Amino acid sequence: MPDIGNSLRAAALLAFVVLSILVSLLISSVQQFGARISDFSNATVAADEKEFASLRGALIYQLNERRKEIIPLLLPVSDDDDDDDDDEGGDENGLPGERRYSLLNDQIQDSMLDSSLWNEITHGSRKAHMDDMDCDSLVDMQAVEILGSGYTKLVVKVNLAGGQPVALKLVNEQGIDMGKCVEDFKDLRGCRELVSYKLKKEIVLLQRLQHPNVIKLKGHCAGNARGRGGEEGRVTVILEQGNPLQMIQLLQSPWEDRFRVCLDLVRLLHFLSQSPLGSVALLDFQPRQFVTVAGELKLTDLDDASAKETSCRMDVDCTLQFPHRNFTLPCSSRGVCEGLNEKRNIYNAYRYFFTYLLPHQAPPGFTHLVDHIMNSTGELKADINQTLEAFEHILLLYKSGLHLDNLPPSIIRDFTVMRGMGTSGNAEYRCWPSYSQEGCVLSVHSAREGALICNSHSQCNSFTLTGRKTWTGRLLASFRSSFSHLVPDGTSEVYVKKSKPPEASAA
Repeated sequence: MPDIGNSLRAAALLAFVVLSILVSLLISSVQQFGARISDFSNATVAADEKEFASLRGALIYQLNERRKEIIPLLLPVSDDDDDDDDDEGGDENGLPGERRYSLLNDQIQDSMLDSSLWNEITHGSRKAHMDDMDCDSLVDMQAVEILGSGYTKLVVKVNLAGGQPVALKLVNEQGIDMGKCVEDFKDLRGCRELVSYKLKKEIVLLQRLQHPNVIKLKGHCAGNARGRGGEEGRVTVILEQGNPLQMIQLLQSPWEDRFRVCLDLVRLLHFLSQSPLGSVALLDFQPRQFVTVAGELKLTDLDDASAKETSCRMDVDCTLQFPHRNFTLPCSSRGVCEGLNEKRNIYNAYRYFFTYLLPHQAPPGFTHLVDHIMNSTGELKADINQTLEAFEHILLLYKSGLHLDNLPPSIIRDFTVMRGMGTSGNAEYRCWPSYSQEGCVLSVHSAREGALICNSHSQCNSFTLTGRKTWTGRLLASFRSSFSHLVPDGTSEVYVKKSKPPEASAA
């Protein structure tokens, strides 16, 4: 029996030793697992911090790149630039284009730059003029409607506290640019600052490119402190209120109004070809970039405007590519495609505006002049100076009535005139295009042209010259088939067709 007892004690001792070893191994494993968990957690935190730092660095890089785009626009305009520099690839200051641009990137703090304008745009620190609007002007404003939205910006019509309507441009928080930036960089405030650089660039361009056919900058609000301008990083541009250009509606307008849009556009492009920033190209050239203010065409979207000339080594580098046409310009001895920006603008004006607005229903006396414009711009045979001259020539003829010199004076003898009178109980008929949807109202230079139009309409029995005028100074004439009686009207003249005497019967 003592042997059995010894065996049991030996077995129990062995079991205890094995259990001790197992517990020790378990404790060691748990400790190692805990260490691994700790190491993994620390590694994850470190990886997150590293990724955050990487994303932040990439975002800062993008912010600096946007800033560099604005720097050249802040340079003061010099009248002493030497345009005869023949250094290959050099600019007016004798520096090769790439080198000069590189130097500009580091000059934002240099005294030669318009730092006050930059501070105004970034911090809202000053007003350029005493009557400029700022953040205080937007207090108690009332939003009326959204005028448009895109990848980057939102345009809203608002009424200010005093009732004045203005258009506000601000970052589209729900836009594609903002969404992609937040997805890429995980930084809402930083992305708002990045996307707002397009608005900042536009403010600078509106300051530099002031022209009757560029929308007027009324002011801006840079929100860099709560309580003044709202949340940090927000930028709001305050513009005069315009009406979006409606091409379908414009196509149904009288030729005179369509010609005005094209003339305003050519005047704008002439200015941009020799602007204070140099030759400026509108890279996103679409009708939606324009509005009308009191009938006058105005460019309202400038963030894609570029004053940088394309560098080249051979002519093939100076190729303009369009959906259905390509044009190649010569590469100058300076290593730039001179005139490329101007030609790009002209052809875009031709394909987006002239093609649809100019030829249709042009006055017969202008057909050959309009055809010449269409051919010279569609083939890029004329520069902007020649194009503007052709438009101004048509305007002169149209306002003066010289294109009607072939009308015989006797044409008006078929009408009886009653001055200082108007008509009542009118029987209207419609013609197209008309200034009135309810009748036939057209512009005429004189009563002779009115008589010519009335004779060409089978329904017309009379017309009235009113006191109203179009933008060219031409008279508005109302044509009708009949009326019941005359009424006194000191500003009008009524012309009635004379009754033809009955023909003598044959003997």
